[in-house]
Amino acid sequence: MTNNKATHERHKRVAAAQPGFLPVKSSLDGNSSVIKPRKRVNKNKKKSWNKFSDIQDVEEFLDDVRLQERATGGLISEKTDDSLFFVDTGETDEKDTQAQTTVKKGKHSKPLRIDLILQPDSHIPAPKNILAFQQPNAKKQRRISENAAKLAAKGVLPRREKLLQLRRAAAASGVSVKEHPVANNNPDRAFYDLWSAGTPETADPYYLEQTKKKLVKRPDRLNEKPSVLPAIEVIAPGGSYNPDFFSHQDLLREAHEVEVKKQKAEEKLARQLAVNEDKATEESTFKEQVEGLIEEEEIEPKEPEGDTEDTVIGPTATQEKKTEKQRKKEKAKRIKDLQRKAERQVIDKQQQLFQLRSIHTSLKKQEQRTKMRQAQRKAQQEAQKSMPRRLSRLKFQTPDLDVQLSDELASSLRSLKPEGSILKDRFKSLQKRNIIEPRERARFKRKYKLKYSEKRAFREIE
Repeated sequence: MTNNKATHERHKRVAAAQPGFLPVKSSLDGNSSVIKPRKRVNKNKKKSWNKFSDIQDVEEFLDDVRLQERATGGLISEKTDDSLFFVDTGETDEKDTQAQTTVKKGKHSKPLRIDLILQPDSHIPAPKNILAFQQPNAKKQRRISENAAKLAAKGVLPRREKLLQLRRAAAASGVSVKEHPVANNNPDRAFYDLWSAGTPETADPYYLEQTKKKLVKRPDRLNEKPSVLPAIEVIAPGGSYNPDFFSHQDLLREAHEVEVKKQKAEEKLARQLAVNEDKATEESTFKEQVEGLIEEEEIEPKEPEGDTEDTVIGPTATQEKKTEKQRKKEKAKRIKDLQRKAERQVIDKQQQLFQLRSIHTSLKKQEQRTKMRQAQRKAQQEAQKSMPRRLSRLKFQTPDLDVQLSDELASSLRSLKPEGSILKDRFKSLQKRNIIEPRERARFKRKYKLKYSEKRAFREIE
């Protein structure tokens, strides 16, 4: 009991001995308080600490500090004597008495009671409203100003300052600056034709872009044609209704070569799919009949004579450990080989000086080969421009040539028979010029099979 009392008194003395502390409440005096007996409880948990810890003396100390701050604006021990005390001499100034006599007594000479109640009685200043001093995007603006200051130190001006200087220079030199669009309510504006096809020249380009009245610039690659072939190919001279003999023969030869290629491709396919059927002979039939009747003696391999137990094969054989002399010899040999290689490299480099002419000749040949390959590659690319590309799973099939034999040629336009189809010709031309992909006609496929049933009338006829 005596120990608890001594501890509590020590805490009181420590709280009262704080620097700049002067107690106002009488309860903080060490002699006036009655110490209660301390309970013996376990404080191994936070819940027990909060429940059984006695912090009344600390709270009284803090309450007294807050009271002093509200009443006097700070701790009394820190105040000066002039702010706390004054000397009463019992004399009054004449000026103060005259000022009091000049004030008229009336209803408005004394503040209202409600105003006195609303006035703050605390000497603590109100907390500063942080939101009133905050600026939107303050961090961003500060960073922009810092970057501008760094650029200004280097002599670099921002874009807005440059434009302003250009305008001032243009105005000083008399050069016309870009004019702003004329307002709609200006009576001096130019006449605008409502039914004109184009846009007025005085329109703002930014306004036209935002209102989608000005088209976006078309990329140059979209203006390129997919093929260099003309839309309508002129037929060979031999395809005329009354062709020249030699021109007609050239066309027949071309058609003949196409047919020969087709025939060769068909023959090749037939050879690949043909089944090799070996014809039976007398010898093969005899072997088949005799097979299984004659028992062939199995020849067993002879084992080598002698004992093979002592021989060791494979990695199980242990190598003898090298002596120090052998290791030194191998190391000296490796060093000599490295020196010999280094000397050989030096000699080869020296010999290259005498081979400058041959090296120059080989470089020239290599350049000629590269130029020739570049020319071949360029010619191949130009040739591919006129060839149909692979745009789908199907390849482009060249249509057959419309050709007539010599005995089929008509003698006049009246007896001429129409051949081919204009629609098919245009369709193949679009495929050949890579405008559309090669395609084939969709095949009709039934979802369900047809079901056949005999009618009663048909059965009666049978």
